[in-house]
Formats: sequence, structure tokens, C-alpha cells
Amino acid sequence: MRAPQTLHTRRWERIALAALILLLAGLPLAVWLDMQNIAAARLRSQAGDLNSMISSIRGYYGSAVVGRILENHGKDTQVIHNYETVAGAIPIPATLSLELGRVIADKQSNVSYRFVSDYPFRGRAPHVLDSFEQQSLASLRAHPEQPPLILAGTSGTASQVRLIAPVLMSAACVACHNSHPDSPKKDWKIGDVRGLQEIEIHDEVGTSLWSFKYSLAYFLLAAATGLGFILLQRRQNALIRGMNADLADANDFLASVSMKISHYLSPQIYKNIFSGEMEVALRTQRKKLTIFFSDIKDFTALTESLQPEALTELVNDYFTAMSAIAIRHGGTIDKFIGDALLIFFGDPDTRGSTDDARNCLRMAVEMQHALAELNVRWRKRGLEAPLRVRMGINTGYCNVGNFGSSDRMDYTILGAEANLAARLQAIAPAGGIVVSYETYALVRDIVAGHALAPVHMKGIAREVAPYAIDGLLDQDGRAMQVFSEHGAGHDVFLDVGRIDAAAARSLRGVLHQAISALERKV
Repeated sequence: MRAPQTLHTRRWERIALAALILLLAGLPLAVWLDMQNIAAARLRSQAGDLNSMISSIRGYYGSAVVGRILENHGKDTQVIHNYETVAGAIPIPATLSLELGRVIADKQSNVSYRFVSDYPFRGRAPHVLDSFEQQSLASLRAHPEQPPLILAGTSGTASQVRLIAPVLMSAACVACHNSHPDSPKKDWKIGDVRGLQEIEIHDEVGTSLWSFKYSLAYFLLAAATGLGFILLQRRQNALIRGMNADLADANDFLASVSMKISHYLSPQIYKNIFSGEMEVALRTQRKKLTIFFSDIKDFTALTESLQPEALTELVNDYFTAMSAIAIRHGGTIDKFIGDALLIFFGDPDTRGSTDDARNCLRMAVEMQHALAELNVRWRKRGLEAPLRVRMGINTGYCNVGNFGSSDRMDYTILGAEANLAARLQAIAPAGGIVVSYETYALVRDIVAGHALAPVHMKGIAREVAPYAIDGLLDQDGRAMQVFSEHGAGHDVFLDVGRIDAAAARSLRGVLHQAISALERKV
């Protein structure tokens, strides 16, 4: 589960980083485009203003200078296009426009002014018009009242604007051109488009961009800070992922270890220790418990008749089945002592002394039933003599908790009542269950049993009144009869309460045959 989540997180981190890098990279481009728009708008404004200024200069020159001289019939002053060759002469407006273009080009490196016409005076070089100028001249002659034509463009880091406005013939211009001997056209009328007045302005975007040096420095600093923050976050995330991976490995290791440890502890003890409910310290408490002790009859002889491998398999099979039954009934498995089994009820969880005793007794009965089924299975594997187990149960107060040292502890019980359970087991018949009076008093309403002769047991000061358990009571209060007899050549275990009618009919026939055979034997 962790690996897909980690991959998902890393994928989103890469997407976020890529998006931020694109945004940061797009910032200079956005500023660049803004600068181009600003430059183009400024150039258009400058071109319009310059065109208006030059038109005003030409108009003023034509009316206030040339017009007044012509009104005075040119006395002592000539208005000619080649004014430089005649002393005291002044240029006509067209010549003035041409001269203005030269002067502006000399003074302004980024501004050029041009006056062009397809009707130059004789003696002047013809004007070469490009396609934009030709199209503009044709358009303006068709519609002289339209606003100036503008062509804007960019080349590399430079922006440029070309503005073309018509040069309209005024009265003074018409009179001059129609009468001048060098004029190529003699039928000019007022308002005709004589030619084009063109203003071209260049601007380096880098120059405009440098005007925003503080803003750009701020943006670059912010971008560097953001990128540094992202790299720092990625480094921290990598460290956190590494730590999480280490923690995950440690958790997996601890889970593996705890799972292994769980096989050495009773489930209740394991749960309370790892949940923190139980403190791991040398501490005990006194509680009323019901203690169960069992032992396999003639186990020493069995060890001599079986190979170690077969004996190990049999014992493990036996303890596995008994442990599962104990856990199902809520018993705390204390320990395995050779072939003996010690279980107690009432700690760490308890349902009360009565229920603890009843659960313990039901467990013991179920164990005897399970043992009969195990014997059938073991017999098929070649075990000649069936296993028979004696069981003893006692209820009383014991010390329960952690015993041992700070280096090695054992959660177990200690006290005379635990010893009594072992003594009761010793006097139980093979395959039988013997309980103390204290236990019998708590379970008498669910079992059938009979009292045995009172006995004095080693280590027990008082006289003990044991009871042998015949079986559990059914819903009608009758004892569920269980017949058990084992010996050389026979192994009988009959639980009448668990046999249905069909099985009873079949089993009765087998028993009749067995009885007949036994009668012939005797």
C-alpha cells in the first residue's frame, strides 16, 4: 500500500515543480511581450506626433513663407527647388520636406523621415517606392480623407513603426507646380495627393526592458527564492520519505519480531503487552483463578516406544489441538511442562469466578472429546496404544504476574491452589477429570459428577474433597453420558449426546456384535 502512495506523491511533486518552472520561465516572455506592446504603442504615438509636427511645419512654411513671397511676386527672392545654386533663393515645400528627411536622419538614429513622390521634378533622382509605399499611395489617392496608414513590425529585439500620410496640394503648391517649368505634371488641383510623407521609428526592446530593471530584478529574486524553496522542500521530502521508509522497515521488522514473540506468549498476555495495557515489570497481584492442569498417562513409556521424530510430531499435534480449544474458551495458557499443560482462567481477563470455572470445565470436556478424535487419527498412523490424559481443576487465590528477574521474566501463577490442581490431576483416572469442591460448587448446575473420598495431599494443609466429573448436563438437566475405556486391545470412547438416531442404529449393531464376541471370550 505504501509504494503506490509514494509514487503518487512523487508524481504530483514533479508535476508541481514542472508547472512552477514553466510559470517562472514564462515570466520573462510575458514581460517581453508587454514591452513589445508598449514599444509598438509608443512608436505609433511618436510617429503620429512627428507626422503632425512635420505637416504643421510644412503648412506653416508654405503659407507664412512661400505664400507671402509669391504674393509679393517674388521680388528680390526666388522660391525654387534648387535653391542652393541661386543666391537668396529659398526652397519650395517639397524640397523642404526632402531636406527635413536628411536633417532628421542626421540628428536621430532611430527616426527617419522621407518625402517621396512618383512625380519628381526634372533633374531629381526618381524615388524608389517599396510595395507598402506603392499600395499606400494608391489607397490614399483613392481616399485622401482616410487616416494615416501604419505598418508595425518586429525584427529580433527591435520594433519598428512606419507611418505614411498623404501630401496634399494646397493653393500655393498648385500654383507653383502647374507653372514651374521643371514640374512633370501641370494639371494639379487643390487636394490632390502629391506624394507620401513617411515617418519610420525604430526602438530596441532591450532598451525599454532595461527601464524595468528593478522590477525584473525583483521577479528574478522571487523566482530564485521560489525555486530554492522548492528544492529545499524536495530535499526535505526526500529526507522524510527516507525516514518513513526506515520507519516502515523498522515497523515491518518489529511486526515480524512481535509475530514471532506471540508464539511464545498466551494471546491475552501478548495483546495486553503490545497494547500497553500491561506494564512489563516485576509485579504481581493476588486474584481468584480457576487453574487447569493436565498430564498424559504413561508418557515415559510412550517416549521409549516411539522414535524422537514421531514423538515430537505427536506432542506438537496434541498441544496444537489443546491450545486452540483453550484459546476458544478464553483460557490463558501458562506453560507446557514436558507433556503437561497448565492453563488458568481469571487473568488478565475475567468474567467472574463462576463463568471462569464453567469455561474451564467446558474446555476440559471438549479436550477429552478432541483427544478421542486424535487417537483415531494417530491409530491410523501406527500408534498402538491410545493417549489418555488426566485432568485436574481447582479454584482459589493465587499470585499472578511477572516472576523472574529484570533480564528474564515469566508471566505465570504461584501459590498452593496451583499445586492443588496438579495434585488433583494425579488422582484422576486416565481420560477423566477431577475437580476440587471449590470448583464443583461453581459448576454443579452444568455438570454431573460424584464425590471421591477426601484425601490429604502433599503441600496442602487442609483435607481435600475431590469430585470426578461424569459429563455435562443437557438442556433437560440430564447427564450427557460419555463412556471411556482404554487398554490393551481396546479403545472405547462413546459420547451418547453427540450421536444422532441414524448413527445410533448403526453403532448398536456393532456393539451387539462386540458384546457377543466378549461373551464367548469369557
